[in-house]
Amino acid sequence: MKIILNDTDCNGISPSVATIGFFDGVHLGHRFLIRNLIETASKEEGMTSMVITFDEHPRLVLHKEFQPRLLTTKEEKTILLSKTGIDSCAMLHFDTDMAALSAYDFMKSILREKLNVRKLIIGYDNRFGHNREEGFDDYVRYGKELGIEVIKAEPFVLGGVNVSSSVVRAFLSEGEVEMAERCLGYPYFVSGRVVSGFQEGRKMGFPTANVEVNDNMKIIPCPGVYAVKVRLEGTVGFKHGMMNIGTRPTFGDNNITLEVNIFNFEDDIYGQHIDVMFSHRLRKEQKFTSVGKLIEQLKEDRELAERLFEDDIDLQ
Repeated sequence: MKIILNDTDCNGISPSVATIGFFDGVHLGHRFLIRNLIETASKEEGMTSMVITFDEHPRLVLHKEFQPRLLTTKEEKTILLSKTGIDSCAMLHFDTDMAALSAYDFMKSILREKLNVRKLIIGYDNRFGHNREEGFDDYVRYGKELGIEVIKAEPFVLGGVNVSSSVVRAFLSEGEVEMAERCLGYPYFVSGRVVSGFQEGRKMGFPTANVEVNDNMKIIPCPGVYAVKVRLEGTVGFKHGMMNIGTRPTFGDNNITLEVNIFNFEDDIYGQHIDVMFSHRLRKEQKFTSVGKLIEQLKEDRELAERLFEDDIDLQ
């Protein structure tokens, strides 16, 4: 996949069939659209497939106080897009000047003149241009004038729901990591550095790595205990474990922490970066009357997590 980042990269671009959007998460709905894009481009002689996206969430530029809750960082999104089979990805720098462009001006100066777009496939609910004031019929009309054929894509429906980034975010906010995985097509994950914690888990026989997530815009699933798979820095395979997200109410804490207990593992990994993939939600976070009761529950949590991992293997 060729990545287009600036005007210099635009020189000599082949005519393309393109789609445009933020593509947060690169979920099954996005990939359904991209497959349509690739198939359409393959039928057009001399045309390539292109995804056009942005380096910043548009609302972050327009409203400085807005705090996006994102499924993927820019780097993660780029990697996921590279696996779809598209020929190129134009990563546009979204700023106030771009935000001020009308849909017509954006199609003329960016899509037609810089990126050489000849066909534009629009997501069923996508809008662009200043204040998103115009809609699909306007894009079709502008396209006819500019030499861009505009096509509306169908939604990707799963279980009666149109899959979207908003739907995935809603599932994660409720801890429904299994449903989020169904919509994404892969387990939701976070990455971060292992930092010093309170060592309470080690005292109880469940040593934990306290994870400081790399990007504060990444969505963290709602508080609770999760069965997870962990990839250590410099390794390829995943280890099984369980993660607690919450305030550790049994110990009277107030700050949200992410603590992962990696099964059958006690190495010192402070300072290392790890990836954590969410497989199942085991239970809500709760306050226990004693540390002993918490230890009993942690033993049950691990047993449940291991059974779920065994079931996952059996289904493969």
